[in-house]
Amino acid sequence: MSQRRDVVILGSTGSIGTQALDVIRRNPDLFRVVGLGSGGDRLDLLADQAVEFNVEVIGIARGSASDLVAALAGASERTGGAVVTPKLLVGDDAASDVASWPLSDGSPTGGTVLNGMTGSIGLAPTLAALSAGYTLALANKESLIVGGPLVKAAAKPGQIVPVDSEHSALAQCLRGGRAAEVRRLILTASGGPFRGKQAAALSTVTPAQALAHPTWRMGPVVTINSATLVNKGLELIEAHLLFDLPLTAIDVVVHPQSVVHSMVEFTDGSTLAQCSPPDMRLPIAMALAWPHRVADAVPACDWTTAQSWTFEPLDDAAFPAVALARQVGTAGGVAPATYNAANEEAVAAFLGGDLAFTGIVDTVSRVLDESAEEGTGNLGQLSDVLRAESLARVRARALIYGTGISAPAAQFAGRTTGELAP
Repeated sequence: MSQRRDVVILGSTGSIGTQALDVIRRNPDLFRVVGLGSGGDRLDLLADQAVEFNVEVIGIARGSASDLVAALAGASERTGGAVVTPKLLVGDDAASDVASWPLSDGSPTGGTVLNGMTGSIGLAPTLAALSAGYTLALANKESLIVGGPLVKAAAKPGQIVPVDSEHSALAQCLRGGRAAEVRRLILTASGGPFRGKQAAALSTVTPAQALAHPTWRMGPVVTINSATLVNKGLELIEAHLLFDLPLTAIDVVVHPQSVVHSMVEFTDGSTLAQCSPPDMRLPIAMALAWPHRVADAVPACDWTTAQSWTFEPLDDAAFPAVALARQVGTAGGVAPATYNAANEEAVAAFLGGDLAFTGIVDTVSRVLDESAEEGTGNLGQLSDVLRAESLARVRARALIYGTGISAPAAQFAGRTTGELAP
């Protein structure tokens, strides 16, 4: 990299955000943190970050500016850092405003927004960052999935760089050949904590068991999505949208060791794989520095010890979420938004003890069936996504809690679950 890049991080106190700041902390000559966005539930951590990196702007969705000012003063005293006075933004639009924050030179050219938010609430900030001209390091896959046509229309070629380890791996492997030489993409899945379980054995799964992922440490929503394999379904649609390949040319294979992050098969029979230990700091560093690499982002694989990597087919009977996502991606329109919103409601119900583990995907499937009776629906603007999500959430809650479809839809209008950060 010829010059230091300015970076805005949304979801800075979450898993992706804290790891991104670790990458930046170790590479101050490559990156400068300009802005931070957070949900507002971990103000002390956010304030520590702001003081350490001396940021220009902070945005929180919840809380008050006075609470944030107090937290910043406490962080300066606690850490011995200088007193910082960044611009403070509070409210529903804070993340979007931070995502489009102008850099010191008045132009966002060369800047990167890392969207590490959780859930479809990240769509508006994704669109804001693209409109402002930033490179978008996208960890918030939901924003691309639910707003696919909108996001693709807003993005210039090469403006979106994936952060998900699987899509980062695909992007790296695709450097090995021309687009016309690609036969198919192969997404790897760890299989989650219930790999090898039959469908009947999954009905009694507890939230604690589902949150015990064998190889990755993530936020609760993503961890549950990994256990149901909804996350892999979302990644299937994401790969389709990112790399402009038909869903029929994208496969999923289970790889429990999580060392091969994904593969690209070429027309001559060659397959290129990207391999590294399961550490999100590598794809984060790749996205922040793209198309360059950050030296020593993570320790490399240890080739001096014996090890085995295994691959097995996905059990669609026990884990139907991927096959369901393939249907959703094929249908297009607002179907992906419906899939994601229904899942977010079902996951919240499962974590709250109100829904069985197997009920998560069952609920998503039933909501999709009900929505299909009304037609797929066009997706021409953000309001189309919000309306589809609102209806999906009402339907999901009706199925879960028995409230009936006549439940006050206004309560859910325009609402999205998810978070800027835990």
